[in-house]
Amino acid sequence: MFTRILIANRGEITCRIMRTCRHLGVQTVAVYSDADADALHVSMADQAVRLGPAPVADSYLRGDLIVQAALDTGAEAIHPGYGFLSENPEFVDAVETAGLVFIGPSAAAIRAMGLKDAAKKLMQAAGVPVVPGYLGDDQDADVLAQEAAKIGFPVLIKAVAGGGGKGMRLVENPRDFAEALDSARAEARTAFGNDAVLIEKYIQSPRHIEVQVFGDGAQAVHLFERDCSLQRRHQKVIEEAPAPGMTAAMRTAMGDAAVTAAKAIGYAGAGTIEFIVDASDGLRPDRFWFMEMNTRLQVEHPVTEAITGVDLVEWQMRVASGEPLPARQSDLRITGHAFETRLYAEDVPAGFLPATGRLDLLAFPAGLRADSGVRTGDTISPWYDPMIAKLIVHRPDRASALQALRDGLRATRVAGTVTNLGFLAALADHPGFAAGQVDTGLIGRDIASLTAAVPCPPRDIAFTAIVAAGLAELNAALTGFTLWAALARRIEFRLDGADRMAILRTDGPDRITVALDSQIVDARRGPDGWRLDRQAAPAFVRHGNRITVFGAATMVVEITDPLDRAVAAGPVADGILAPMPGLVRSIAVSVGDPVTSGDRMVVLEAMKMEHVLRAPRDGVIAAVHCVAGGQVTAKAVLIALEPQSDSAHSDTKRHAKGARERD
Repeated sequence: MFTRILIANRGEITCRIMRTCRHLGVQTVAVYSDADADALHVSMADQAVRLGPAPVADSYLRGDLIVQAALDTGAEAIHPGYGFLSENPEFVDAVETAGLVFIGPSAAAIRAMGLKDAAKKLMQAAGVPVVPGYLGDDQDADVLAQEAAKIGFPVLIKAVAGGGGKGMRLVENPRDFAEALDSARAEARTAFGNDAVLIEKYIQSPRHIEVQVFGDGAQAVHLFERDCSLQRRHQKVIEEAPAPGMTAAMRTAMGDAAVTAAKAIGYAGAGTIEFIVDASDGLRPDRFWFMEMNTRLQVEHPVTEAITGVDLVEWQMRVASGEPLPARQSDLRITGHAFETRLYAEDVPAGFLPATGRLDLLAFPAGLRADSGVRTGDTISPWYDPMIAKLIVHRPDRASALQALRDGLRATRVAGTVTNLGFLAALADHPGFAAGQVDTGLIGRDIASLTAAVPCPPRDIAFTAIVAAGLAELNAALTGFTLWAALARRIEFRLDGADRMAILRTDGPDRITVALDSQIVDARRGPDGWRLDRQAAPAFVRHGNRITVFGAATMVVEITDPLDRAVAAGPVADGILAPMPGLVRSIAVSVGDPVTSGDRMVVLEAMKMEHVLRAPRDGVIAAVHCVAGGQVTAKAVLIALEPQSDSAHSDTKRHAKGARERD
């Protein structure tokens, strides 16, 4: 076993690897960018080395600096985690050339599976079923369109390199193909430096089921399957193991195919074979097809660990240090059921846009495994993936595991940034999901109900006024009130973008009535704290003027002071704002151009994804306030349209000018 390793990654996966290293008595070296100088993974490491500025190209993708850091600190091996350089064969070559061990597969195995088209050809030759599609080298747009027509719509355009839903577009009809192809290529070029794509048939009732494999270069085993069908924009949201409805025959067929795939490339280490399954007639052994292989540890590996009792990182370390495969296939068993979901800083009502912010509070309940790389007081930055934590539960059966997931989500506390916590709770409560009726289209079909706002009861809103008045603590005196008569105290705040007001009046030393518009809430303080309309007050956290209350739903209010309130600028109704900090990838309009509602105006790259910003209405471009390649801040005005009255006047002038020219 190694005595010291360097982990070439950041965040939760680095922290998770470090926990196994501590168990094994292996020292760890962390690397970090300037944005991560105070990160959790840095503080957990035995030693840490600065790489460079925040952009990944200047830090976490600098393989030369990482290899040198390993040599300088006496590390014997490098664990890549996932993402970044984990599937970069040139990095593997550099590690081994330096006399270090790469904790993962060989460069040859990564190359064999690194391009989806080549991997599918290899799998076809090995006898593994693959999805019908176009895997050719001719990348001419017209050729790709013709091949898509031959396959039959709907089709998927997929980048041949990479994964995670980047460079992937679903195209349902021929007229949308050209724009989808351009978008997929641009995103693939940014994410992977390779804009080549393949086309494959889109399965109408698809389930995404993947098989965990592990090899030592000669032999391989599978550690059963994970169902990753609950996806949004081709990115996984909730994963579970084992797959609902899995039969013994199907499990054997998929497991055998996965092991065949791993042996075909002499695979060593942890890997995942991803299959697409046609579930229109249940799970049948003749209706699954190879999609791709991830030659690394997967984000969702904890559910496999939970049902098998295996520490996959420990297996990686042992095999990389020269030990044989830790188990035979006959040694492996499934015990119970596990779920994993990904808690993100993202604005769900705004279309799941990535968010940033300081974590005023981050707390998880007992009985929930939370793999996280951040803690209370840390900041979710715009530089990296906005995942806050992976939440994992394991119970004896699917029903009890799902209930544990629901309970864990309700008891998780996050304040300081918007999150997808409410969306995850709604998904865990979805009746179809509860019944095991999962497919990759479930979220899309029911997105309205899954993202519907949970109304905040008046008692929760009233409690924020009590918190704002400084009266929430048990020993807080009812300051600001007279002893002999109720004295009104006004609290002004903003909730969901609207200005609100509450009036607090005392009725004795431990009783307040709170008036909210026409509603009255009775608040009484006892030895166990406040009760509002006879219901226990919810938990809360306050940071400055921001109060987060964890009631029926997580509610955030901003306390406002009428004496200090600045005059707010008018809304920018005649243009588009940057929804988050990011890089302007391209601009499709110029001053004076007429646009129609929905026209593409700007492509913004943020948090490893491209976001197309479109015209909010018909009009004429009045100003362009950004440049391609420039960095912009959240809420910055990017494009301004002429005010509607001026625009209409401009249209009249253009029509008149055109009439004169025709005359």
